[in-house]
Amino acid sequence: MNSIHRAPRAARWALIFVGAALLGTAALAQGSPSTAPKPAKSATKPAAQARVPLLIEQRAIDLIKATSARLAAAQSMSFTAIVDVEYPSKLGPPLAYPVRYDVAMQRPDKLRVLQSGAGLASEFYYDGKAMLAYVPEANLVAVADAPPTIEAALRQALDKAAIFYPFTDLLLPDPYAVMTDKVLHAFYIGPSGAVGGVPTEAVAWATNDVFIQMWVGTEDKLPRRIRAMFASDPLKLRNDMQLSNWQINPTHPADTFGSQNALSAQRIPFAKPVATPPPPGKAAPKSAKPAASAPKTKTP
Repeated sequence: MNSIHRAPRAARWALIFVGAALLGTAALAQGSPSTAPKPAKSATKPAAQARVPLLIEQRAIDLIKATSARLAAAQSMSFTAIVDVEYPSKLGPPLAYPVRYDVAMQRPDKLRVLQSGAGLASEFYYDGKAMLAYVPEANLVAVADAPPTIEAALRQALDKAAIFYPFTDLLLPDPYAVMTDKVLHAFYIGPSGAVGGVPTEAVAWATNDVFIQMWVGTEDKLPRRIRAMFASDPLKLRNDMQLSNWQINPTHPADTFGSQNALSAQRIPFAKPVATPPPPGKAAPKSAKPAASAPKTKTP
């Protein structure tokens, strides 16, 4: 299952900055090559990198389980996720592109995501029968038949249209099973009063793929911040998600999970975005270097 941990992050980035090669020259010996001094062989082999002993603290596991249970028990919920993702720049230091998601869900088959911030604003609606990906500014909508559960709908949206949300784990029937799949390390960090405006406790865990830190409300057990770094990312860029405006088991109005404006927009295929080729004679030269760009938006 795709998740905030398993999203194919590296594949979605264009790595812009490349380090310069080290240049140098070696001095030539005055004698013949056969008489030139040879470098001495190292007497010892370099030591292998020390492995961190496996550590799984029960207190950390209990806190992650408590958060998962709180989310899984909710028949409906709404929250705001502000995701700050770093992208490489030509200068080296990363650029940050915050994206806001206002989320409403109702089990087992209703979801709405309103996306704003970096890139074009977009809206996603799922009502158990169909899903719509709508871009108001362009007045374009992609519509597709949908499976009967939120989990299956999110999988289909990813597979067919490359629509992915970093908070997917929080909407699943069992967040704990996905978040801690193949966990190697888990440890309790301690209390904090600086996240989400409420007292929280921080926990961290790691797999071979990702290192996660999460802040959880001490009283309500709701996640307030999740921070991730992926092992496959050579630049060690960071994913940071702030979670707020939590409502558990609200009564959503009947029109929450649909949009008349979306239904009346111009329809396009529900498919993965395809780059538009440049007009004839306007193709960029092969030697041109790519420019830094904003992250791809989850548009139809």
